[in-house]
Amino acid sequence: MLEFRLLDDSDIPLVERWLNKEHVKRWYEIPHLEVTISDWMTEIKERYGQYQWLTHLIVVWQGCPIGLCQYYKCVDSLDEDFGTLPLTGLYGIDYLIGEEAYIGKGLGKRMIKELVNKIFSFQDAQIVTAHIDRNNKASENALLSCGFRLLYAESSRYFLQKL
Repeated sequence: MLEFRLLDDSDIPLVERWLNKEHVKRWYEIPHLEVTISDWMTEIKERYGQYQWLTHLIVVWQGCPIGLCQYYKCVDSLDEDFGTLPLTGLYGIDYLIGEEAYIGKGLGKRMIKELVNKIFSFQDAQIVTAHIDRNNKASENALLSCGFRLLYAESSRYFLQKL
């Protein structure tokens, strides 16, 4: 059974290990946007302060923590560009499977579906968006199979949305 639980301080070393694994780091360290793994860790460590608008969840499969996801109201994300999307009712998501043994088993798709369902249970939620590297075909395929559609593409990123 796939479950989400709020990230707590005891999860921080595990998440840092996941973010530094090559299969994750290649998508989460974004040099052309000057985003580093350290930036992601700062957001997690400051989740009760400066980044309290982010909700970090540990993904648990059959009792084993396998990944991380987060969601946020896009109106609260001051540093991110959402193009022409209306900010009212817009939520953003990020997700990863950190444990290699669980990749390619359909769990990413399940994780996205359940995260989107959680967001759409919020009264104000209207659209969910995900920004991914255009070369991350596994993530793109998972999003498309969950009902997202390509909104537009920049040189290095895809912007997908689900209504």
